[in-house]
Amino acid sequence: MSELPKARIATASLAGCFGCHMAILDIDERLIELMQLVDVDRSPLTDKKRFTTRCDIGIIEGGCCNEENVHVLYDFRRNCDVLIALGQCAIMGGLPAMRNAIMHSDAPLRECLEEAYITGKYIRNTTHNVPNDPALPLLLDEVYPCSEVVEIDYQIPGCAPSGDIIFDTLAKLLTGKFRGFEREMIKFD
Repeated sequence: MSELPKARIATASLAGCFGCHMAILDIDERLIELMQLVDVDRSPLTDKKRFTTRCDIGIIEGGCCNEENVHVLYDFRRNCDVLIALGQCAIMGGLPAMRNAIMHSDAPLRECLEEAYITGKYIRNTTHNVPNDPALPLLLDEVYPCSEVVEIDYQIPGCAPSGDIIFDTLAKLLTGKFRGFEREMIKFD
């Protein structure tokens, strides 16, 4: 496997719990085998915040809930030949998308933020203000799956996907052998 030129991969976590990145670490000792095939560019795993060069594969976990998530997703699409949505938050919005039901109810965003930061039963906000700083990204009207913002080439399902399915998918993509998922890999017991 090591005679192939190394591919470059990048990863990012958007609106989610970071569980899919933890699942990447669940590849365990096979990470050594994977590292023979890849160099990791921009990623929270390397603490590189910007692309240093074009990447063969980009892996995104989490949906888009704010303007920063959208910018990161556009940046990945521009800089990666193949873009993978990893996990249910990236594929369908996941748990963060539960706020969509609230946002489509009679309570507009402002009322939700006021309850979260000012009027909530256990809130001790002495300023009585909703945080509003230029450093905070603007919230979108709802949480969007990555595929509604940019073109996604592959989706790896699960919450979080197992280390086995992540390793198997990446290894097959890197060696040109990926032909889709075998049922045994994506069924849940």
